[in-house]
Amino acid sequence: MAALEQGTWVIIADGEKALVMENITDAQDPNLVVVSVEEPDTPQPRPTDRAGRRYDAGPNQKSAVEEPDWKTHAKSLFVQDLANLLNRKGLKGAYKRLVLVASPHVLGLLRRRLHSKVLTKVVAEVDKTMTNHPLRKVEALLSNRLKSSVP
Repeated sequence: MAALEQGTWVIIADGEKALVMENITDAQDPNLVVVSVEEPDTPQPRPTDRAGRRYDAGPNQKSAVEEPDWKTHAKSLFVQDLANLLNRKGLKGAYKRLVLVASPHVLGLLRRRLHSKVLTKVVAEVDKTMTNHPLRKVEALLSNRLKSSVP
């Protein structure tokens, strides 16, 4: 069975954007159609000008406090939202096969948050960030990558 057969959902994600696509043709000549574009609901938090300060035990001493890693936290929250969407749709039967395309870090985060029944629908994973690539390039790369991985 080819990974990109008709009806397969392809998710291309990074930590800030996800494209949910469906292949509407066969695996030999995939034609991906964007079903939705997912982006964070809240704007990305802006770091402050300088690190925070806290008082030390010594007289009139303050120490710098490391700025929280907002970007990593926001990425994790976004991946959780994406996993919730895929879990909801997958458990309702919106798709039968799923291909995940993301950086290794995002793939790992996503894999940990997907429901076990949804994980069984994952037919391929591609560890590459492709959210800003043209659709034709994505189709060609996926087609070539997934053909070479079939025994």
